[in-house]
Amino acid sequence: MRDIRRWLVAALALLPTLGHAYELSDWESVTQAARGQTVYWNAWGGDPRTNAYIDWVADRVEQRYGIDLEHVKVGDTAEAVTRVVAEKAAGNEAQGAVDLIWLNGENFAAMKGNELLYGPWAEQLPNFSLTAPKQHPEVREDFTLPVNGYESPWGRAQITFYYDSARVDEPPRSMPALLDWAKAHPGRFTYPQPPAFLGTTFLKQALLALTEKPEALYEPVDEADFEAVTAPLWEYLDRLHPYLWREGKNFPAGGPQMRQLMGDGALSLAFTFTPSAPAAAVLDHQLPPTTRSYILDNGTLGNVHFVAIPYNAQHKAGALTVANFLLSPEAQARKQDLSMWGDATVLDMSQLSASQQGAFERDGQTADSLPPQSLGETLREPHPSWIEPLEQAWRQRYGAQ
Repeated sequence: MRDIRRWLVAALALLPTLGHAYELSDWESVTQAARGQTVYWNAWGGDPRTNAYIDWVADRVEQRYGIDLEHVKVGDTAEAVTRVVAEKAAGNEAQGAVDLIWLNGENFAAMKGNELLYGPWAEQLPNFSLTAPKQHPEVREDFTLPVNGYESPWGRAQITFYYDSARVDEPPRSMPALLDWAKAHPGRFTYPQPPAFLGTTFLKQALLALTEKPEALYEPVDEADFEAVTAPLWEYLDRLHPYLWREGKNFPAGGPQMRQLMGDGALSLAFTFTPSAPAAAVLDHQLPPTTRSYILDNGTLGNVHFVAIPYNAQHKAGALTVANFLLSPEAQARKQDLSMWGDATVLDMSQLSASQQGAFERDGQTADSLPPQSLGETLREPHPSWIEPLEQAWRQRYGAQ
């Protein structure tokens, strides 16, 4: 009898994690199965605005769907990927610690290639149609790779340069012009140290602009002559580094530190991957009101960022419900609001009602010094296989200084 009681106690303890059966074609069954689940969302935790937005999402999904959303803050998405890999190696096929991942690019390719993702599911979300995927094929592609329903879009990003107009009359509008500007203004520009995401992104931006074979970057790296394709990049950086902040011997850890250097007056020119970030920082008094932002004349790298569900996630119904909420007009408008995060929406405004569209209109919070403007041309991300070789080559040349 005592053994039976122990078994019953153990079984009852598992009930909250087992949930109920659901069918993706029956969305009500998904939200019913999600109620009471705790969803562990592994997402970058390095920016207070992003963290505040995820906190807001957690409040909403708890109120509406009875989901406890826990933000597992990671410094690099690879940390979450490594955990899933370890679980698979240990034979953990259904009790994974990661339910949702903020994912894209290299990590998506690794997880998809090793069958570590649940799916396909993304295009069955009720709100996915609001992205108008036929008109916006980028929501179905991640760093040149077809998504095939294994991850859901939830935001857009593009390299945006910004400068202090009190110090800079005319900013450089191309990579060659940036070198000339740095020579004329030594110590007033830098970039984060790879493999920090923004640092690696700078390498890709420069390489696209400088290489004689940009088309090679959209194919797997092992199909190209890496040394020949990247030679102009290293020549460029060799010339640029002596004129960087701290003469290129030290680099910021990431975008937030670079923004702080701008706010402290140590830099006069910087860049971000969130186009609205300079305006938001002005509103938060982190940057001076003389800050201006712009895009290079020939365009800058941009992409869509996604959320994905590991194949062994314990709380798939909850993760699906959260992913669908992230695509709701309410959540997308709140995310784009400068007072929250300022991350651009993936929704197509023509798919929304007039009242829903109204929630996306700027409400006077944009700093006067940063009027709304077109982002200009968006350059596609290179194939993800280029990332690790670029980072490794950079470390070999500059990492041990």
